[in-house]
Amino acid sequence: MKTTAVIMAGGRGERFWPTSREKCPKQFHSLTADGKTLLQLTKERIVDIVQTEDIFVVTNKKYADLVREQLPDVPVENILAEPVDRNTAPCVGFAASVIEKKYGDAVMIALPADHLIKSSTLFCDSLKDAIDTAETRDALVTIGIMPVYPETGYGYIHFSKNGGNIYKVLKFIEKPDFDKAKEYFDSGEYLWNSGMFVWKASVILNEMQKLMPSLIEGLEKIKYCYQTEAFDNILEAVYPSFKPQSIDYGVMEKITSLNRVYTIPGSFGWNDVGSWLALERVRPIDKNNNALQGNVVNIDCRDVLVRGSEKRLIALVGLEGIVVVDTDDALLVCNKENTQDVKKVVEFLKTYDKKEYL
Repeated sequence: MKTTAVIMAGGRGERFWPTSREKCPKQFHSLTADGKTLLQLTKERIVDIVQTEDIFVVTNKKYADLVREQLPDVPVENILAEPVDRNTAPCVGFAASVIEKKYGDAVMIALPADHLIKSSTLFCDSLKDAIDTAETRDALVTIGIMPVYPETGYGYIHFSKNGGNIYKVLKFIEKPDFDKAKEYFDSGEYLWNSGMFVWKASVILNEMQKLMPSLIEGLEKIKYCYQTEAFDNILEAVYPSFKPQSIDYGVMEKITSLNRVYTIPGSFGWNDVGSWLALERVRPIDKNNNALQGNVVNIDCRDVLVRGSEKRLIALVGLEGIVVVDTDDALLVCNKENTQDVKKVVEFLKTYDKKEYL
């Protein structure tokens, strides 16, 4: 059976303001020394197991040109442009419907465009196991991540230790408080939910039919018109009616029978790049735990993260535990403990109509 990949690239990356903007969100930026964008790295790490002509990208229509520019070898018809953002459940359903129309059926790898992974080899090994499981068992497979600390910012997967490297899922759990996260971490029976999935297009659409029938009704209209002159008009008319919902909440957490739901624990250096602190794990760190990029003068600073350019000089004196991000028209300075609150700056800018900074 053919194996396809769907890269979900429609997010806005608001916690990466001021680098991530509405016109060019974080997945289209480079955060690593090689200069490749997150989107390009996502595509690059899967080409050994998925043919380029079988890679699809779902993104907002305003980013379609950016996708074409950064992934010129991906067929133009495989860039699926959403008229509006509707979260990952409609995104996955849209892609699955197109894949089913184009190929009859196929295994489908669903990947966020904004993750970093250290070992592509180990990652692909996990994907190969997931592909085999999805194809031979008609299974829904998620790639879980072995926790390295009690994290409250991720959903969790409770799994059954039944031997081998492919485990039955017992339950999907929403983001916990710290005490619960510590309990999960200490037990060794929980994985972080990475948001990466493998299944047949037909299998995930069947689950959506049970749990999100109104979504499937709209997707059937879109699927019917795919590769016809009516497609764009139908897509524009139908897609905005979809309820914004994540694939986790809309499907995975609500599946009534988990007999065909599996997880594969991944240990390949995963980083979901959820805030500016992610740069500490991909950039060189000096002896005082500083991660400095750009034209920076550092005097007696500790535990400081800086992302600047070679243009403007950034001079830091006697600082500790802060993040500094400098762009042409905006400067962000915050405590490391508050990096998740950067999104509040974006909300403020929207509220007070400062569109030039969004």
